[in-house]
Amino acid sequence: MARAREVSGFDCEEPFAAAAARVVEVRAAEVFEHAEGVLEIDEIERLHDMRVATRRLRAALEVFEACFPRKRHRRALKRVKELADALGERRDRDVSIEFLEGLEAETPQADRAGLATLIERLRDEQRRANEKLAPYLKPKRLKKLRRRLRKLVRAARA
Repeated sequence: MARAREVSGFDCEEPFAAAAARVVEVRAAEVFEHAEGVLEIDEIERLHDMRVATRRLRAALEVFEACFPRKRHRRALKRVKELADALGERRDRDVSIEFLEGLEAETPQADRAGLATLIERLRDEQRRANEKLAPYLKPKRLKKLRRRLRKLVRAARA
């Protein structure tokens, strides 16, 4: 899992909104840094890193809610939650498949066909979750989310 980037430069004399802007700016950047390769089913850590980054961003948006214009904040948070939910749907399948594949060696021969069938069903669900996730990762949609978050940051600094 990717470590959270440090948010530096805090000053106890600065306004709370300035700290909010700094934190959201860093957390948003983390989300977009992890966007590449997320749809590759064989590289589940990429998706995991992006999901964790969206959870960190969501937490920052919730903690600093009072620092942002209400309507803009609500819209941005909604989009981040939608992205996080779509990532979570795929991640759930990734984790289940990885777990079950780890059991294969220990599974009695008589049960392996059933285990293989279950894994294949999960792979189908994983593919469908990936298809539902794909629109959230389109460059145009990510660009719009990035712009929305930048506006929030600018508003907090104003």
